[in-house]
Amino acid sequence: MDPQVLEEKLGADAIPIILDVRSHFEFSSGHIPGARHWPFWKALLFASKVIPDKLSEVVLYCEHGPRAQLVRSVLRGLGYENIVCLRGHMHHWRREKRKLAH
Repeated sequence: MDPQVLEEKLGADAIPIILDVRSHFEFSSGHIPGARHWPFWKALLFASKVIPDKLSEVVLYCEHGPRAQLVRSVLRGLGYENIVCLRGHMHHWRREKRKLAH
């Protein structure tokens, strides 16, 4: 998903589930507003608790992409259908000086 599209969705009524799969330290240093912290290693253990509806729109991101890609693969293997990664991930979001939450 393009960062501009996600930023526009942040102000809408039905925002996607946004999952930050970085470490606790990375998340606490700044994250996308409305994002939940969900370290990539929890994907197998807690997917159904965090994303109860397998048709929910979910946006994943990490710092550069590898961890989010791994989680996307795991979730797709578990039957989730509407999983996308943020284009450019947090590195791109921060570089474009988009809004951050702390």
